[in-house]
Amino acid sequence: MATQRRKRSTGPNARSDRRVTGPKRAEQIQLATYRISEAAHTAPTLQDLYQQIHRVVGELMPATNFYIALHNATAKTLSFPYFVDEYDPPMPPKPVGRGLTEYVLRTGEPLLADDEFHRELERRGEADMIGTPSIQWLGAPLKIEDKTIGVLAVQTYTAGVRYGDAEKRMLEFVSRQVAMAIERKRAEVALRESEARLARAQETAHLGSWELSLANLRDVQQNPLWWSDEVYRIFGYLPGDVAVSNELFFRSVPPADVSRIQEAMQRSLRDGTPYFIRHRVIRPDGNERIVEERSTVLRDADGRPARMVGTVLDVTERQRLEEQLLQAQKMEAVGRLAGGVAHDFNNLLTAIIGSADLLRERLPPDHPERVEADEIRMAALRAADLTRQLLAFSRRQVLAPQMLHLNKVVAGMNKMLRRMIGEDIEFRCVLAPELGAVRADPGQIEQVIMNLVVNARDAMPRGGTLTIETASVELDEAYAVEQSPAARGRHALLAVSDTGIGMDAKTQARLFEPFFTTKAQGQGTGLGLSTVYGIVKQSGGYIWVSSEPGRGSTFKVYLPEVDEGVEPASATPAPRAPDLPGGSETLLVVEDQAEVRRLTEKVLKLRGYTVLVAESGQEALRLAQQHTGPVHLLVTDVVMPQMSGREVGMLLAAMRPQLKVLYLSGYADESIVHHGVLEPGLAFLQKPFSPESLALKVREILDAPPDNAQR
Repeated sequence: MATQRRKRSTGPNARSDRRVTGPKRAEQIQLATYRISEAAHTAPTLQDLYQQIHRVVGELMPATNFYIALHNATAKTLSFPYFVDEYDPPMPPKPVGRGLTEYVLRTGEPLLADDEFHRELERRGEADMIGTPSIQWLGAPLKIEDKTIGVLAVQTYTAGVRYGDAEKRMLEFVSRQVAMAIERKRAEVALRESEARLARAQETAHLGSWELSLANLRDVQQNPLWWSDEVYRIFGYLPGDVAVSNELFFRSVPPADVSRIQEAMQRSLRDGTPYFIRHRVIRPDGNERIVEERSTVLRDADGRPARMVGTVLDVTERQRLEEQLLQAQKMEAVGRLAGGVAHDFNNLLTAIIGSADLLRERLPPDHPERVEADEIRMAALRAADLTRQLLAFSRRQVLAPQMLHLNKVVAGMNKMLRRMIGEDIEFRCVLAPELGAVRADPGQIEQVIMNLVVNARDAMPRGGTLTIETASVELDEAYAVEQSPAARGRHALLAVSDTGIGMDAKTQARLFEPFFTTKAQGQGTGLGLSTVYGIVKQSGGYIWVSSEPGRGSTFKVYLPEVDEGVEPASATPAPRAPDLPGGSETLLVVEDQAEVRRLTEKVLKLRGYTVLVAESGQEALRLAQQHTGPVHLLVTDVVMPQMSGREVGMLLAAMRPQLKVLYLSGYADESIVHHGVLEPGLAFLQKPFSPESLALKVREILDAPPDNAQR
């Protein structure tokens, strides 16, 4: 302002001091306010509105240099969303200072300032010089009622372009319309942004909203219905792609769920209480979704129902995870029960099998009671097989994992599997040439294949095709999340498929439960697939089933691939001598089950050993302290009350460093087994065991070099 510029403006809005008086000025102002009001409705963005305001003001007065400043009272800042000037660049937001703009903002009055007036304000400390000095500056407050939200300003750097009281009054008059237009458009933009954020949030959360008019209470379903975009997507439509109606809604819901929804709506209308309901939605492509719907009734000033508003949340994935969690919890509970039952049965079976074997040893081959002893032994062995399956399901068996290739395991079983499935079933084997190694117990993997093949064979009573396939697959994060508890990464896939009768969803939900079977009574134990489930889980793998009635079934077993090379197969054990080995060493037997304790003592004494017997860990410690001679081997049960066999072994090893230990157990206990794998350096004999296996194991440990002593 202090320095006059000689450069004349040549912009489209440059005007000399033309005077418009009387009715013409009033007509111009009226037209300007109309155009500004119209722009507030039609301008797509705030920036478009500011440009139209600039054009309108430019038709009333010189406005080549024009800006709009808006005040943020909370942050105490000024922003310049629209700024056009011949000399100064656009102004960034800044704290409220002491410029001419702030002067108008403080006073709430329009201001026409030339160089002399500006200097006077500076002398009084009411305004500072900001930006390039202009010849004249004219500003008017943007007011909404008594609140000043900003300033509308024009200025000139050209001597021939001047403002007067007429321009001041026009700008003041127009500024009120501009303030309302800006406030309206800002509210409109904020609403659109809020709606867009809400739409994005609804899409992310799979949560839609709806609204139903209640103008017609006699037939609620004839009232207009509105859906948000996400409701369209949940129901399988593009937003706005179909005409929304109650008829469309109920057509998308299975008939079995319609009555429940209608009853909930009527109850909410009658009682005025919100309702919550979970129901199914069938999309146009046939895909089924599960949704949770919440709704409440809004009433008018007279208390009459006016609208019903609600939300729809797609919980399909959540329900699937909930079902998986419940199934896992159920399987875990059943597994604990099965493991406990197997443990107790294995103790009993150890005594039965051992007693039968001892009886058979005393009877000549042609003795008539030898047949009875054989029957007792065979029945006990069949029972032991059931307990092994229970242990497999409950993941409490002891594994002997090693590096192996599924292709070699399948190939090694090929002939046996072909004989087993029969001639009326076509057997196909498709093995991937590039298949990574896995770490698993080969005997258990053979059990998995055997059980799956038997299951597939039984599903094809009239013949069909049975296919075993292997492949190397990569499970990504999305699959791992969808098929929880699958783990992402490289896996070796073993798939067994049949073209048999298939299964419905209800059957699949219980498929791996022990003792569940669809076979006729006496044709199956219901433990085959539960055994498969337990072995796969204990091996760190994942099993998935796909089946439809009449379309066969596919079982896919995923086992994690490992980087290590395949370990060489162990050498074939040497044939056992017909006479069981014995010895003269001193053994300490610790067993809380009386029948197993008596059997173990008898078997070992018959083999010539000196046997000390204890029924608890505390008693074993006392015997070891009292016994003056050497104790060569501790034979102890693992699971005992008060003190476990592992604790007994560690305490006695401290007392007698040369002592070797053999652990006995009916199932895998975490004190000696971690994730089904025996702790390195420990000797273990699984119950039920025979006198022969006990005698051989004891001799094996006693004959092992001291460096290999197992404790």
